[in-house]
Amino acid sequence: MGLAFERAGSGPPLVLLHGVGHRRQAWGAVLDRLTPHRDVIAVDLPGHGESPPLPDGAEPVLPIMLDAVTALLDELGLDRPHIAGNSLGGRLALEAAVIGRATSVTALSPAGFWRSEHEARLARATFRVMEAGSLLQPMALWLARSTFGRAVVYGAVVSRPSRMTAEQARGDMAAFLAARPALNLVLTQMTQFTGIVPDGIPVTIGWGTKDRLLPPRQVRVAKACLPQARFLPLRGCGHVPMTDDPALVADVLLQGSTSRLETQIM
Repeated sequence: MGLAFERAGSGPPLVLLHGVGHRRQAWGAVLDRLTPHRDVIAVDLPGHGESPPLPDGAEPVLPIMLDAVTALLDELGLDRPHIAGNSLGGRLALEAAVIGRATSVTALSPAGFWRSEHEARLARATFRVMEAGSLLQPMALWLARSTFGRAVVYGAVVSRPSRMTAEQARGDMAAFLAARPALNLVLTQMTQFTGIVPDGIPVTIGWGTKDRLLPPRQVRVAKACLPQARFLPLRGCGHVPMTDDPALVADVLLQGSTSRLETQIM
């Protein structure tokens, strides 16, 4: 499965993985802040964006997605790049670290740390509501033209809809609809993160303080699972912080992907 990706910049390689139902353009607002310092590879996950669809009945879906990501790393000659991800992408970044394929991980509101089945059901229900709203495409496209309309459509994942352009909203909507088969597979196979990240792989977890999809109280579970990680509140940000505060997110990504040697030199 050859995944679609874009590559730009120079410096240590940094792979960016988006969330479920999204696309690699989710990182568009932060790229110009990253590429002077990193060789950035933004990837469309399987069944998303311009990447091939997942096989029918793909199960278990998470390992299949991880295999596709590591196959891309092999294709690009990247043994252990820095990896960052949002939501599902953050979970995949952590899983890549578990198998020793990451030099560092930065995960933004990563999936897999809900405190109860009730919270997992709420996350599924939120996606179902978004899916139903997106199916009313003519109305949704009309709503995407205004800040108020974007707040209605994307209020569950962004806290500052004024920072989302109408073009971005329309593109994300189309990507969300196209990713419905993959979205449904992921939602029916949601699991808790139980992996062990090897010592020596720095982990940074950033969590939007206004995340409505995966509430910031899930940080407590993440801290129990990842006691060695550094945790940062992304103040004022929702579930997709790259849209809400690109400068803050870029700083977190650069800090998280700075090697120990570079930190000592600085």
